[in-house]
Amino acid sequence: MYPFLEREDAEVFHAVDGEDHRQAEGLELIPSENYVSCAVREALSSTLTNKYSEGYPKKRYYGGQEFTDEVEMLAIERAKKLFGAGYANVQPHAGAPANIATYFALMEPGDTIMGMDLSHGGHLTHGHPVTVITKVFNFVRYKMKNVETGEIDYDDMLRVATETKPKVIMAGFSAYPRELDYAKFVAIGKEVGALVIADVAHIAGLIAGGALKNPFDYGFDVMLTTTHKTLRGPRGGMILTRENAELAAKIDKTVFPGFQGGPLMNAIAAKAVCFGEALRPSFKEYASQVVTNAKAMAEVFSAEGVRLITGGTDNHLLLADVSSFGMSGGEAETLLDAAGITLNKNMIADDTRKPMDPSGIRFGTPALTTRGFKEEACKEVAHLMLEVLKNRDVGVQARVKELALAHPIPDSFA
Repeated sequence: MYPFLEREDAEVFHAVDGEDHRQAEGLELIPSENYVSCAVREALSSTLTNKYSEGYPKKRYYGGQEFTDEVEMLAIERAKKLFGAGYANVQPHAGAPANIATYFALMEPGDTIMGMDLSHGGHLTHGHPVTVITKVFNFVRYKMKNVETGEIDYDDMLRVATETKPKVIMAGFSAYPRELDYAKFVAIGKEVGALVIADVAHIAGLIAGGALKNPFDYGFDVMLTTTHKTLRGPRGGMILTRENAELAAKIDKTVFPGFQGGPLMNAIAAKAVCFGEALRPSFKEYASQVVTNAKAMAEVFSAEGVRLITGGTDNHLLLADVSSFGMSGGEAETLLDAAGITLNKNMIADDTRKPMDPSGIRFGTPALTTRGFKEEACKEVAHLMLEVLKNRDVGVQARVKELALAHPIPDSFA
């Protein structure tokens, strides 16, 4: 597949070829990972990678932009159609830069933003103390009221918001298996005069495919997302605004020239391709199946008495406490990885263990579903996982590989 790379850099070729085999022969359950189509990969490797395109369509700083303008405008229009947005900025290189640029567009240094606590499912960029952004803005946090059901403590959220007067309230997560009550976020935002924005990086594809609710339908001002994960595109970020042209202009100016330099035009082309794929009717079937498959896996784990944080799932991911197996999440990740099942260790709510050696594991179904897995096959994967965890034995390797090869990674999603 890589004739020039094989000839000119054998060491890099060896690593890339090895990764190809790992992905084909194993089962990918990390909820933030997926497979892209060959069309997306071709766009990523196109000659657009050679081009500097600082600025925006029809307003560039360099010449020779007729085709870069065309591809960025395609990406923008398709993104707006997918999410019912009035405006879209497709230039952020990743999710974190999209989030940070938005903070600077909406707030002044020292202003307060409210986000979900990392230990209860939030994301680093939502205000964890280890991030540099907490030196610029003041972050306050909300948590779950009931870890066993996943209910957010909206009463306490209102209390804290009333006391701290955040400029922005963030609805979003990286390890929360339930759907948020967007109407309550909007109500609290109106009560305290805060803008309400949603970080839907994990669930963007499920929203685009109609499997989960769209925050814009509830009056959210901004949505932030990555373009990979459930959206099944290239690694990258995007910022969507509902209808406020002034807000969109502030965001555009903060992304460029405020925060980033030249956009990655090959990545923007790949985003355009993935948005086009997500507009097909088949993508709705995919999004629905992702959720159905995750619920099927949850049934198996629950039936075996494994504690699932929030008691199950409404989306693409599950968070399981593996302490009942007498091991940490790190040990579970290592064991499963050796068996050909890839997922990630993860903290659970109010975890007593450390982040690099937590009590939980996080796994999900976006990549399995891309490979054509249905409920029964996902249940089989869950049983294989439990066999490894119960017996501390990776002897299921051959069965994992057989299951993987029976569901080859597709070249196209047409």
